[in-house]
Amino acid sequence: MRVAGLVLAAGAGRRFGGPKALVSRGGVRWVEHAAAVLGDAGCSPVVVVLGAAAATVRAEVPLAGRVVVDNPDWATGMGSSLRVGLAALAGVDAVVVLPVDTPGVTTAAVGRFVALASPAALARASYAGVPGHPVLIGADHWAGVSAAATGDTGARDYLRARGAVAVPCEDVAGGADVDRPEDP
Repeated sequence: MRVAGLVLAAGAGRRFGGPKALVSRGGVRWVEHAAAVLGDAGCSPVVVVLGAAAATVRAEVPLAGRVVVDNPDWATGMGSSLRVGLAALAGVDAVVVLPVDTPGVTTAAVGRFVALASPAALARASYAGVPGHPVLIGADHWAGVSAAATGDTGARDYLRARGAVAVPCEDVAGGADVDRPEDP
């Protein structure tokens, strides 16, 4: 089973004060951390979707060994980045999707999704019963997810409508989206 990783890192981070791809924690940029978490869990290839500040990310962040693609429509929301990322995949059975602003997600959490991967798989992390990331999307669902991904909704409505399997991850990760610098 071949499972790709997909980092959604194209946003401008308006509420945060700048692109979250460039935020650093412990000397590691969030985009680099997300790509490493996916790769360390066995995802290959790892695709990184950039948009706002793409040139700066490329110049400042070591992303060697990653497939880096640009989303020219990044300002329309995460849905367009998900579509661009899925379109960049070939020859894999499933993809684990991780937004750049979830730095508490760990390799152990992603590993749970790699273990569930199949072309028909559809799963999302849950934290104390609350849906979160990462998300596993089998190749059978890519066309439907792409059609449904609009604005900042991403795959949320598709996952809900199709009964995505909830995978508890609170014991191995923190799934909070970090939208502002003061968020945990």
